[in-house]
Amino acid sequence: MYLLITTLATFIQIYTVLLIIRVLLTWFPTINWYNQPFSALSQITDPYLDLFRRIIPPLGGMDFSPMLAIILLQLVSGLIGGLQAYA
Repeated sequence: MYLLITTLATFIQIYTVLLIIRVLLTWFPTINWYNQPFSALSQITDPYLDLFRRIIPPLGGMDFSPMLAIILLQLVSGLIGGLQAYA
C-alpha cells in the first residue's frame, strides 16, 4: 500500500511541474505547439486543463483554469500525504 501511495504522490508532483512548465511556456507566443517537445507537453497536460476550461472559460484573455487545476492537484497531494502518514 505504501508503494502505491508513494508512486501516486510522485506522479502528482511530476504532473504539477509539467503544468507549471506548460503555463510558463504560454507566455512565449512564438512557440509552435505542433513541434516536439511542446506537442508532447500539450498532449499530456491539455486533457486535464480542458476539464477546468469548461468550468472557467478564459476571461479577458486570461486563462485561470491552470490555477484551479494546480490547486486541485495540491489538495489531492495533501490528502495523499495524510495517507502516507498512516501507511
